[in-house]
Amino acid sequence: MDASPTVSGSGDSLAVVPPAAATLAPADTATPGAAAHRVLAEACRQGEEAVFVPGDPARLGRLVLYGGAGDPGPDTVELVLPTRSGVRRRTVPARMLPIGEALPALLGLDRASAAPGLAAWAEAATAGVTLVARGRLVPAVSPEGYGTWRAGPLDAADVTLLRHLAATLPPQAHALPVPGTRPVRIRTAGSLVRELWDAVADVLARGPATGVTVAASSPAAAFAADDPQPAGQLAPWLTETAHALDAGAQLGLRLECPDGVDFSAVLQLRSTRDPSLVVDAAELWHQPQAVLARLGRQAEADLLVGLRRGARAWPPLAPALRDSAPSAVPLGDDAVSDLLGPGTEALAASGVEVLWPAELVTGGLGLRAVVGTPAPGAVTDAGLSLDQLLDFRWQVTIGGEVLTDEEVAQLAEAKRPLVRLRGRWVTVDADLLERLRRRPRRRPAAAALAAALAGVAEVDGHQVEVIADGPLADLAAATRAAGSDPPALEPPAGLEAVLRPYQRRGLGWLAGMTGLGLGGCLADDMGLGKTVQLIALHLQRRPLAAGPTLVVCPASLLGTWEREVARFAPDVPVRRFHGGDRHLDDLRPDEIVLVTYGVVRRDRAELADTTWGLVVADEAQAVKNPLSRTARELRAVPATARVALTGTPVENRLSDLWAILDWTTPGLLGDLTTFRRQVAVPVERYRDPETTERLARLVRPFLLRRRKTDPGIAPELPAKTETDRVVPLTAEQATLYEALVRESLDEIRRTEGIARRGLVLKLLTGLKQICNHPAQYLGQTAPIAGRSGKLEALDGLLDVVLDEGDSVLVFTQYVAMARLLDSHLTARGVGTQLLHGGTPVRRREEMVRRFQAGDAPVFLLSLKAAGTGLTLTRATHVVHYDRWWNPAVEDQATDRAYRIGQDRPVQVHRLVTEGTVEDRVAALLAGKRALADAVVGAGEGWIGELSDDDLAGLVSLGSP
Repeated sequence: MDASPTVSGSGDSLAVVPPAAATLAPADTATPGAAAHRVLAEACRQGEEAVFVPGDPARLGRLVLYGGAGDPGPDTVELVLPTRSGVRRRTVPARMLPIGEALPALLGLDRASAAPGLAAWAEAATAGVTLVARGRLVPAVSPEGYGTWRAGPLDAADVTLLRHLAATLPPQAHALPVPGTRPVRIRTAGSLVRELWDAVADVLARGPATGVTVAASSPAAAFAADDPQPAGQLAPWLTETAHALDAGAQLGLRLECPDGVDFSAVLQLRSTRDPSLVVDAAELWHQPQAVLARLGRQAEADLLVGLRRGARAWPPLAPALRDSAPSAVPLGDDAVSDLLGPGTEALAASGVEVLWPAELVTGGLGLRAVVGTPAPGAVTDAGLSLDQLLDFRWQVTIGGEVLTDEEVAQLAEAKRPLVRLRGRWVTVDADLLERLRRRPRRRPAAAALAAALAGVAEVDGHQVEVIADGPLADLAAATRAAGSDPPALEPPAGLEAVLRPYQRRGLGWLAGMTGLGLGGCLADDMGLGKTVQLIALHLQRRPLAAGPTLVVCPASLLGTWEREVARFAPDVPVRRFHGGDRHLDDLRPDEIVLVTYGVVRRDRAELADTTWGLVVADEAQAVKNPLSRTARELRAVPATARVALTGTPVENRLSDLWAILDWTTPGLLGDLTTFRRQVAVPVERYRDPETTERLARLVRPFLLRRRKTDPGIAPELPAKTETDRVVPLTAEQATLYEALVRESLDEIRRTEGIARRGLVLKLLTGLKQICNHPAQYLGQTAPIAGRSGKLEALDGLLDVVLDEGDSVLVFTQYVAMARLLDSHLTARGVGTQLLHGGTPVRRREEMVRRFQAGDAPVFLLSLKAAGTGLTLTRATHVVHYDRWWNPAVEDQATDRAYRIGQDRPVQVHRLVTEGTVEDRVAALLAGKRALADAVVGAGEGWIGELSDDDLAGLVSLGSP
């Protein structure tokens, strides 16, 4: 313990100074406490239950472990346990631990792994130690006359905690029989918890750890020694003062309304020793001897003292002080209203508890919004339009039951704080009544559908429950069904492909959502076959005469889409709306048109003149900025249904997800400003679990997310191994690195605002280039060899890979670095090819073909230009020469090789320079994945917001 009670005195006096805090040190492995740790750990593993057996004096109490699947133990205990015909006394094998040895182990117990009774005793023991730490302990005399310490006196909060602990104690944890009872009764949970607290106090208040030295001849020795000693001449005084613990009573008020009109507060006394013992004050005046025997000789004084304290805190109690035998206090409506708010808190602070009987159900009134169609005829044969305005109306409930209009009118006309409805009393909330008078504004059907799916919505600044009515309810139910467990549809006619089970479920989900007139985001991991699922969807919709399909994708994917359509649906006409001779003449109703995002920006008007049955946005993260021109023009292309394809629905922040889903299903997530305030900030910044779950519940039907690691998918792919290869800097790199850090930090410290952030990003770029190769930073083309730790590591890795006949992808975010690598490897005689953003589409397709054919074993790729849309399953190794500092983007790049069609294990190598900013940021990257996983992570902009000291710590050269 940090502090211990100091005991001094002789003769008839004893002074006690309680400790300011009580702590327990971890048990040494050679002490009995260590054995107790092992015993309790074994009890958790074997599922053993526990019961506390009091001792005399209190510190001799024992924690008894019984039952479970392990060793029955050398001891026995008599308990009252169930049998086939009822309950009876039974003597069972057990293991007993003195409470002094068990206490440290109880405090460190893993309650989640323990049986309910053992976990409850661990919680009670922790509460007892807290009492002692607050100085709540007094000397007393045990029933056998020994000196002992007791926990107390208890205040109102302590008594409330005692009742809570007693309520959580399961029957098997207090199944001790009460001696001499017929029929047999067991000890109350509250009394046993109280005795455990006394045992904890008696253990912590004595022994060598307290630092208390008392002469053996002193009367105080009974309160310092470990072995039981009679209280001696102190016994009469301690017995007289024991009322503070044993026979004390706490004043309480029980509200009643016997005539259904007038309220009164009935005075009652609760035993502080046994909180389950409650007596009305009227009994004190009618049967004083019986009450005094149960609550102690000071019961009347406790009542009057409690009344005085309570009246000072809450004046309506004052009239009871003028009554010679106070038993109840009449309460007016104002007093009852006050008790519903600050009055109860004021009384609790003065040690007076307020009890509301079961028939007085306060706070049971609920308000929820019902949303439906505004008028008959608003729903057409085509279904419910998502831009149709729908009415919200209020619905009042009590206990889950909807009130009638007459009952709501009764509430609105109420002039008192409580109203009796349906056989119970309910609180009349003025704020709720005011909201009832204000009719909620109409909302678009998309927003109403979102509220119905999430179950809540913000109305007039309040989060309220929402239920759907009419056609919207049908749509919400159908949406949940389509999104929760989509059926696995058989491949449609005309599909020349065998769909895997998860792809058939994807087709079922796509068909269900588009059939409802809704959009969705197919967010399968890269390589799981999103393209073939969309081709199957087009064929599925062809008999419905839904119209042509427009596929919007990056230029690098035009050839892929054209070949995939010709391969999997050879009878479906397909054209590229790209190049100088592009046109939409003679467009067939079942045709697939391929267009790039750039062409959408330029030719949106022509595209918008066509009625598209389906618009598909492939690599939809390209339009994650809703304010960009590309996103605006794409939104202006009309379609019966829209589907987004992406492997990374959340790249950096939740606004990415908003942009995608607001395109597929406009209005679903509300406007961007509100979404950021109500959803993005609570989830991203505060990890609010309720908001996260609500968002997940809302987007779940509209976003189908499958990963390669999901059950049923992973067996179809070989293993993937990821390794961080930490390499040293060369002397030249270290010199350049330290010089740039020193010069840049001096300038950054003198700059503020946007200019400072620009300098920080410039510093980061320079450091990353130095870590790659000094020649990249200095703008040189030669010499290359011998100057970079990364290049040396890459050479060694390639020697092994190429000797085994394998192929490798090397990604870098810098085209200049890729060219340096190309020059270096070519000089070594290694067959390479280089793909970057300036590579023409036809040339890209030829390079992919050559690599897949094995003509060039090393493929150098610009991460931004080649991180998506390519199938390069020839590669069994992927090297990230430098880090993009966004795990999602790196995963996309890796998925060029690790995708459906890959039949060999893939090894991913990330090169990281030791002791640099790369090394420190690499440790932070794992956390970026949590945001995307929570609802279905980021670039380096956050570094610009670091303080000067934090920035220096991040970029300085040295051990991380």
